[in-house]
Amino acid sequence: MEGNKMKIEFLSKSQNEGFARVAVAAFISQLDPTIEELSDVKTAVSEAVTNSIIHGYEEKEDGVVSIETILEGSEATIIIEDQGIGIKNLDEAMQPLYTSRPDLERSGMGFTVMETFMDSLEVYSDGVKGTKIVMKKKFNSVG
Repeated sequence: MEGNKMKIEFLSKSQNEGFARVAVAAFISQLDPTIEELSDVKTAVSEAVTNSIIHGYEEKEDGVVSIETILEGSEATIIIEDQGIGIKNLDEAMQPLYTSRPDLERSGMGFTVMETFMDSLEVYSDGVKGTKIVMKKKFNSVG
């Protein structure tokens, strides 16, 4: 399969998290993923978008979250970016159970979930403004 790409942007409203999951899932469906693979991707996208809304924009609904999905061969690369508050201590934030918002009773498992369901996870943030998450997953069912 030749490469393909899509990009969407939406406001940092919590109801847009469901849209993001479905949009990415619909786009990667051309790689003919299994139901389980599709579910894994939707879960990882959901976690990343929720992090942008809750932590990046602190639930202010006027921020913009962007998702770019690139298909190359049997691999999908999903890039989720926001221009909200950056992650001050990335190493700490990547630890299971760590949450910067204990007041919201968050589990602190967002990055762990993304790492579990995707083949690779990279997180970029300068600690001041903006966070970029790059996730990759290879699908075996392309043929």
